Amino acid sequence: MDARTLHFDAIVVDGHCDTLGDVANGLRSLGERSQQGHVDLPRLRAGGVTGQIFACFVPVHEYRRGAARYALRMVDAMHRACAAYPDDLLLATSAADIRRAKAGGRVAGILGLEGAEPLEGSLEVLRCFHRLGVRNLGLTWNYRNETSDGVMEGPSAQGLTEFGVQVVEECNRLGIMIDVAHLAPAGVSDVLRVSRKPIIASHSNAKALCGHVRNLTDDQLRAIAAQGGLIGVTFVNAFLHYPSRDATISHVLDQIDYLVQVAGPDHVMIGSDFDGATMPQGIVDATSYPDLTADMLARGHDEQTIRQVLGLNFLRVFEEAVG
Repeated sequence: MDARTLHFDAIVVDGHCDTLGDVANGLRSLGERSQQGHVDLPRLRAGGVTGQIFACFVPVHEYRRGAARYALRMVDAMHRACAAYPDDLLLATSAADIRRAKAGGRVAGILGLEGAEPLEGSLEVLRCFHRLGVRNLGLTWNYRNETSDGVMEGPSAQGLTEFGVQVVEECNRLGIMIDVAHLAPAGVSDVLRVSRKPIIASHSNAKALCGHVRNLTDDQLRAIAAQGGLIGVTFVNAFLHYPSRDATISHVLDQIDYLVQVAGPDHVMIGSDFDGATMPQGIVDATSYPDLTADMLARGHDEQTIRQVLGLNFLRVFEEAVG
């Protein structure tokens, strides 16, 4: 099977983008192709993307005005987009929805919180976000919150708080996937100890290839894989190569090769961080995914491994963690 046919036949899921911030703030429409950013529905469809986690990221300066309020504006933007473009987008709250989107030629939009700040220390608020369709929770965004410490808190960073343990347990019960991207190492270890469901690191690369603080050690890669979880190869140029300005799509392929070798082909996914970071040379936007598939094929990955990395691994873990 040639690369293009393989790509558009496969289920393709991207584990992280930050597009909803622009949409909620009225800077562009999800349904119209834009010259800005990396992601909109026309470009997702042109890139053969079946499912996309849309992160609800709350900037630090918005915390004082209410993190929950800010996140809810993005949740509302997703619901309004689903209503406005029903032939192109559906809100996915289960693995069956992703399969349904693939069968119908639509994009499955998955809501996630990038950081637990919008919970404002409340399990009740977590349950309300679940009712609104949130199915992925990143516990931190780099810094300390009520659940845990982020990776930028430095070598003294602690793991899960008592509330953080309760959040992980409640996410397991509700069916919300836990995402340890941005989490300090002690927190990653705690989540692996507490969670009864597989977890993801939605957009984190291997530290062995690029020493950025956000990347994961081999021990972390193996530990996440040992519990059935996934590591999302990310396109962030600073997480791929130093100096970051010299990062290319070849470095993305290097990460895929390495993660398949260390964590295993069952434990690798894609987590672009489109609209949240600077991309490497060779990756323009969501339309670049077929090029990535062609490059994986050229590097000698077999068809089954490519299908797994593109989306089947995510579908399996999403089904286990969410339903």
